[in-house]
Amino acid sequence: MIQIFNTLTRQKEDFIPLHKGQVNMYVCGPTVYNYIHIGNARSVVAFDTIRRYFEYKGYQVKYVSNFTDVDDKMINEAAKEGITVPELGNRFINAYFEDTKPLNVERATVNPRATENISDIVDFVADLVDKGFAYESAGDVYYRARKFPNYTQLVHESLDDLENGASDRVDDGDNAKKEDPIDFALWKAAKPGEISWQSPWGMGRPGWHIECSVMSTKYLGDTFDIHGGGQDLIFPHHTNEIAQSEAHTGKKFARYWMHNGFVTVGDENEKMSKSLGNFVTLHEMNQREDPQAVRFFMATTQYRRPIQYTSSNLQDAKNNLARLQTTFNNLNYRMSDAKDGQDEAIEAQAKQQQVAFETAMDDDFNVQNGIAAVYELAKLINVYLNESTVAKKSLVNLKTLLSTLLSVFGIELTDADTADEEIQALIDERLAARKNKDFQRSDDIRDELKARGIILEDTPQGTRWRKETND
Repeated sequence: MIQIFNTLTRQKEDFIPLHKGQVNMYVCGPTVYNYIHIGNARSVVAFDTIRRYFEYKGYQVKYVSNFTDVDDKMINEAAKEGITVPELGNRFINAYFEDTKPLNVERATVNPRATENISDIVDFVADLVDKGFAYESAGDVYYRARKFPNYTQLVHESLDDLENGASDRVDDGDNAKKEDPIDFALWKAAKPGEISWQSPWGMGRPGWHIECSVMSTKYLGDTFDIHGGGQDLIFPHHTNEIAQSEAHTGKKFARYWMHNGFVTVGDENEKMSKSLGNFVTLHEMNQREDPQAVRFFMATTQYRRPIQYTSSNLQDAKNNLARLQTTFNNLNYRMSDAKDGQDEAIEAQAKQQQVAFETAMDDDFNVQNGIAAVYELAKLINVYLNESTVAKKSLVNLKTLLSTLLSVFGIELTDADTADEEIQALIDERLAARKNKDFQRSDDIRDELKARGIILEDTPQGTRWRKETND
């Protein structure tokens, strides 16, 4: 059974879905005023990997992830560029899909946008006002945080500590409109020239927290299985989502809360963020690195742990991925001389590694132990491939298993493509040169391929090649 560390209870719990065989999950998406950086992408990859494992285990997953396409940052950036907020949003929503596709991120079942759900948001806020959980003040609408029982249940801090923190996050003008500094905005009155919509409280736009409550319950129901996002969203965003959602529905909001760790930069482990100016956008990263290596780098660290982004750690990921690709290439190579039949002993050993993989992943998606089992499987395969006789059906089954386990990490190993034909032609020429005792030409070809990062291995079954890794 899968166990999940629930931020709400701060312990691992057996995952029991609300509906048998179905997982409904909501993951907070980006504010689309710029390209996402790899800190944002970490959350995307972490929850995509979790989703993939649920699917591997046979669950049907309804996965909802929103776009915040109106807020102060978007209004300011659009004004700076002299374009409308929707134009800015459309640009960076398209960029999001273009940048995450190379990382093999599955598209969400639904990607709702705040601006497409304004009427639902207004109705939701009006209900909170009617129930006394919210109040209007000078065109703004605020939520009475103290009115909601156990407001601090997710953050596990005292209300006094939260109140002290709240005073640092808002300006004096905002505080003057509130009954209490801990109260938060559900609806904001429009300033001159700002994008806005009609409401019972005048022209305005949604607060940040309300959109996720509205869109998650709209597409997943009043109560759903999993709500995810970065650790920085625990307070105030997710704390406020619980308060406003449960006040509105009278039901439990999300049953399991999952939060991914940050991406840190350099040896000093500084958190990556746009405010600190130490971020690298995924758009830039995809242009200079193999996106599959970037995916592998992020997907193979357990979601709650921080990822240390350094060139050496990224290189380690590249090397490990290259070794797995070499194993895959070796499997394909031995297909040509494999004998018909099946080797039950090697498949039983492979099954043990699959069990080890599932045991690790069932334990709160421990991808580090999970990928370790995949490495052991690859080692087992490589030893088997060096035997003088191998069974074809077992090779097919080993290849399928290796591909299936790696697909949970979003990794797709590739068969030889047309670009490899030139390499194979040189290998064939080298073999002919050796047969003709033209050892100088044979050595020249080996050196030429080595200069291109191709390592030749002469085996009893013939010459194989692999791409060089930087150890």
